[in-house]
Amino acid sequence: MQDNGTIRLFKRGPTAEFRLFVLVVLALSLLIVDSRWRILDPARQAISVVLYPFQRLMLAPRDAVEHFNSWTDAAALARTEKEALQRQRIELAQISTHAAQLAAENEQLRRLLNVADLVTQPSVAVEVFYEPPNAFSHHLVFNKGSSSGIRPGMPIIDEGGIVGQIVRVTPFTSEAALLTDDKVSIPVQVLRNGLRLIAFGGNVSGKVEVRYLTADVDLEPGDTLVTSGIGGLFPAGLSVAKVDRVERDPTSGFALAVATPLSHPERHRHFLVLRVDVSDPETNTEGLPNGSQAGK
Repeated sequence: MQDNGTIRLFKRGPTAEFRLFVLVVLALSLLIVDSRWRILDPARQAISVVLYPFQRLMLAPRDAVEHFNSWTDAAALARTEKEALQRQRIELAQISTHAAQLAAENEQLRRLLNVADLVTQPSVAVEVFYEPPNAFSHHLVFNKGSSSGIRPGMPIIDEGGIVGQIVRVTPFTSEAALLTDDKVSIPVQVLRNGLRLIAFGGNVSGKVEVRYLTADVDLEPGDTLVTSGIGGLFPAGLSVAKVDRVERDPTSGFALAVATPLSHPERHRHFLVLRVDVSDPETNTEGLPNGSQAGK
């Protein structure tokens, strides 16, 4: 006989709704148990150990990008800090150099003030404006001129002594020929014995010469030459130069003395112009009163 019952081709299990209900109940139970007791900690740790390599693998691209960004940021920051330190070092070096220059100028100005107290003539403090580029003359241009009372022929001094003489003025600038320039001649006398002579700008660079001496003149190396005051332009007693050597020529019967100026115009920027009376109606073509170029 044939069985008339229904043939079951598939084994039917619990419905989906029932399985969802069971899973929800299980999840709630696990939440309650985990919140109140530590029973599930070993299982959690075991699962965490198993999942850690996969977590690191998944996060590896992010970590690589972060490390690269951190490295580039650190390199940029280091480069910026290095540039800032270099800039700061340069600025500090400039400030230090400027401070040293100001200290030297202040010291020189204090010495000039002491010199100004020693001379009886009124004076004008001047600063070097520029130095004309001329290989055949030794001149300086100052930042004050006729508006400050400066006139051609006035002497310039520093703490060492005579620097030169004003040769040309404008309302706001003045040009001076230095002591070593061949346009300048100064009546001097030997400090040791009072012998009166005339010093000229030397043919040797940076030197002055005392010419037209007799072979037996009482002049020796090391003698100090000071202004004699003759002529009225250069006040008496100002230091001029120190004699280096005396060249005597027995055949001609004359001698020549070479001296080094005691002033240092190449080292300083500030000088004093002595406002002596230069109102001589007879002036030469250079604007200097007669007698200031006796060696020309």
